[in-house]
Amino acid sequence: MPMRTAFAAELEQVRLQVELMAVRVDQNLERMRDVLERGEVSVVELSFAADDEIDAMNVSLTARCYDLLRREAPVASDLRFVVSVLRVLSELERIGDLALRVIKLAPDYDLIASNPPTYDILRSMADQVIDRYRDALRAWASMDLELAAELATPARSMDVFYERLLAELLRLTGDEAARLAITTFAAGRALERIGDHATIIGARLRYLLTGDPDHLAAEVR
Repeated sequence: MPMRTAFAAELEQVRLQVELMAVRVDQNLERMRDVLERGEVSVVELSFAADDEIDAMNVSLTARCYDLLRREAPVASDLRFVVSVLRVLSELERIGDLALRVIKLAPDYDLIASNPPTYDILRSMADQVIDRYRDALRAWASMDLELAAELATPARSMDVFYERLLAELLRLTGDEAARLAITTFAAGRALERIGDHATIIGARLRYLLTGDPDHLAAEVR
């Protein structure tokens, strides 16, 4: 196999492995939703194991990208692909960590669900960020520029949810108000950040597909 063809095949293999890592993250996001909807403590141990696998994939793929840079000294679109993979890996790993942060709140489910106004907002936020993440996953799998461009624009609705959540937290009263506020805020902040990281994946993919450095500014959050 000619060297150039072999290198192209290796890049495609890396792309598919990133997609596999993204699927593993998606599975933990779904477990996160199970925790928020039903307090599924049974998924916590499984989620930790899955997060360990995600971390291992991140380390392995990062090392592979550095090796590609060392061995092949790629230029132009190939270089853009490798450095973009490094950025996307970081975003995926962070999303996985944030999902786990919410999953760890499973023992506090009854507390979180005890206040319907804030609880309903959290569930809506979770649904939205998971949908947004899955758009990012689809965009990566298909290298879809239109979808990447849509993702690169932050979702205003998530800001609205977050503002509503904070307003409702300020209204809390009673003996458990402080603990409920702290726990709910932690979950809401994690969900908001998951949405931000999905946006960054979209922005990075748009840069990868267009090569326009002006798009890099959209990655700043």
